[in-house]
Amino acid sequence: MNNNLNKKRKQRIRKKLKKVSFDRFRLTVFRSKRNISAQIVDDINNKTLVSATSIKKDATKIKKKDLSQKVAESLVKKALEKKITKVYFDRGGYKYHGRIKLFADALRKGGLTF
Repeated sequence: MNNNLNKKRKQRIRKKLKKVSFDRFRLTVFRSKRNISAQIVDDINNKTLVSATSIKKDATKIKKKDLSQKVAESLVKKALEKKITKVYFDRGGYKYHGRIKLFADALRKGGLTF
C-alpha cells in the first residue's frame, strides 16, 4: 500500500513539474537511509548529463547533513563545467525537509537556479 502511494506521489510531482518547466533540465534526487545521490537529466534525449553520489566518499565518518551538502557542491561544480545553470528540482516524492532541503539550499548557493 505504502509503495503505491509513493509511486503516485512521485508521478504527480513529476507531471506538474514537466508542465511548468519544459525548457530546463531535470535535477532528480535519491535519498537512502545513509547516502544521497543526484543527477541532472535531459528528458528530451533521455540522457544523464551530470551525476554525483555519496557512496564513493568516506561516508561512515561524516554526518548525513554534511554529506548532502558535499554532494550538492560536487554536483554544482560538474554542472557549471557543462554550462548548466537552469534546472527544475524533482524531489522524487520526498518531503522538502531535512536533507533534501539542505541539498537544495546548497545547490542554490552554488549557482544553480530552480
